[in-house]
Amino acid sequence: MKVLKNILQESEQYYRDIKRKLERQIRVLPRGGVKMRKIAGRSYYYHQYRDGEKVIHKYLGKERPEELIQQIKKRKSSQEELKKVKEALKIIQRSKGRKRG
Repeated sequence: MKVLKNILQESEQYYRDIKRKLERQIRVLPRGGVKMRKIAGRSYYYHQYRDGEKVIHKYLGKERPEELIQQIKKRKSSQEELKKVKEALKIIQRSKGRKRG
């Protein structure tokens, strides 16, 4: 039984470390999305995100902002991974909470 408790503790610590890393990563990556608008036959790119109730549109230029798009994709994948890590931590907490007689 002690071996199982050690495995659970190690797993919990591993997932907590991953959670902290992902949360730091998400904080520094840009949120929102990139929107392209066609005006008079020309393409213009905007960074679109929410600030409270407002939707902000920041002009980026005529060139497709590949780096920003990749950063936004990275943020979204990190958020999905964070959900999975939080679920794993819940499962570990539930299994630690059970006491058998």
